[in-house]
Amino acid sequence: MTDVGEPLVNIAIFTLFVAVTLVVVLRASRSNRTTADFYAGGRSFTGPQNGIAIAGDYLSAASFLGIAGAIALYGYDGFLYSIGFLVAWLVALLLVAELLRNTGRFTMADVLSFRLRERPVRLAAAISTLAVTFFYLLAQMAGAGGLVALLLGIDSSAGQNVVIAVVGALMILYVLIGGMKGTTWVQIIKACLLVAGAGAMTVWVLARYGFNLSDLLGAAVAAPGSAGEALLGPGAQYGATETSRLNFLSLSLALVFGTAGLPHVLMRFYTVPSSREARRSVVWAIWIIGFFYLFTLVLGYGAGALVGAEAINAAPGKVNSAAPLLAYELGGTLLLGIIAAVAFATILAVVAGLAITASASFAHDVYAQVIKRGQVEPGAEVRVARLTVLVIGAVAIVGGIFANGQNVAFLVALAFAVAASANLPTILYSLFWPRFTTRGALWSMYGGLISCLVLITFSPVVSGKVDATGASLSMIRDTSVDFSWFPLENPGLVTIPLAFFLGWLGSVTGRERGNEHRAAQMEVRSLTGAGAEKATQH
Repeated sequence: MTDVGEPLVNIAIFTLFVAVTLVVVLRASRSNRTTADFYAGGRSFTGPQNGIAIAGDYLSAASFLGIAGAIALYGYDGFLYSIGFLVAWLVALLLVAELLRNTGRFTMADVLSFRLRERPVRLAAAISTLAVTFFYLLAQMAGAGGLVALLLGIDSSAGQNVVIAVVGALMILYVLIGGMKGTTWVQIIKACLLVAGAGAMTVWVLARYGFNLSDLLGAAVAAPGSAGEALLGPGAQYGATETSRLNFLSLSLALVFGTAGLPHVLMRFYTVPSSREARRSVVWAIWIIGFFYLFTLVLGYGAGALVGAEAINAAPGKVNSAAPLLAYELGGTLLLGIIAAVAFATILAVVAGLAITASASFAHDVYAQVIKRGQVEPGAEVRVARLTVLVIGAVAIVGGIFANGQNVAFLVALAFAVAASANLPTILYSLFWPRFTTRGALWSMYGGLISCLVLITFSPVVSGKVDATGASLSMIRDTSVDFSWFPLENPGLVTIPLAFFLGWLGSVTGRERGNEHRAAQMEVRSLTGAGAEKATQH
């Protein structure tokens, strides 16, 4: 299955995308003069522009490659990823977007430190941000390795590792040159290409079946090697055992609550000039993301019907290869090259957004506020952010090599679990509960993060999971290594309630002088925007 398409065509189309986006990034970089320019694009983007960029950030390799493959193999159960990712935006829209924009400046920690003790809270928020970013980067890098293995016929792990290194290097280049402004324009271009490409393939698949969705579903059910009628109802992936049903519940909680705690999505709300534009950007993002996930339903079942489960599982990227293989089946070498370039652009754009978020968190929260106590020379903070990008790029490359071959949708779900456990409870308590204290914030963030990391480490994701043939499905490929004792693959079912409980417990066991007065100030600012940077009240 590695001889798919023409490698030179795939490389040429991808190189064209990289060249165009680098020109855009270079042009955008000319206006990067201040810290706000580098971190928040000068707060110069409109709601629609930022909404498209948010969709670009959110529609990652997991959305395009992982979900399409999951639907192709598991049908209804795979589509649950799409539903979870989309419903999660309602939490972000109704509870977080506007209030966060009014209260903060560059990072999530700006919001938390508004009414709590600054240094310990900023340090905890930065550590949490870096953890979420690491898992998300793993997913994108794993997607890059599998995609290129398919497109260039690279079966050797060494060749795939080189590709992962190239993606990491390009990511570093985008962020170092363009900052948030350049990264945002890359996201906008990529989002338009991704939605257009997925939409075109969706129409093409439906045209094959006379625009009759029932005929498409019937073909997917009847395809050789498919799960049959199980594709049309729940249970193909999550209904076999009690543990698998708990896995589904845990995954759902992580997806729905994780979005509002994703640092790279939260940071996007600071790139607009007002809370009204923040609201508009989320509404635009919901519409774009909603249409895209409807496309994935058709693409997934289309891949199941036209490519087949056996061919998908035999491809180098396995589940992540379903969408590219479908493109080849529909339009041959040229369409495969275009869709492959779009998928690769997706990975590049998302890792660039993640890198700038992580670098901003370290430079702004740890270096400027914790280490330097706010006394930073002009330009020093941005220099530290640029150095941090280099370190993050190196870590992402090494981590991506280890994660190569994993289902990217699932790896992203782990990032959501960490975000939902370590970030969201603290954000909600800080915005809505006057009695919330620094102790509560630290217990919630560290408790949610540590419990998440521990349970993931000792789960079947890392060791001990094998398929029917005895081959390892875990990150550690050696089947003789098995130290898993936590049965669930996603820890959200345990860690999210635990983080909320720890936040409450830490707050009720100790009071903080002046806390409720600061909470009242924060409430006024979060609801009206009075005092926010570049504040315009609507």
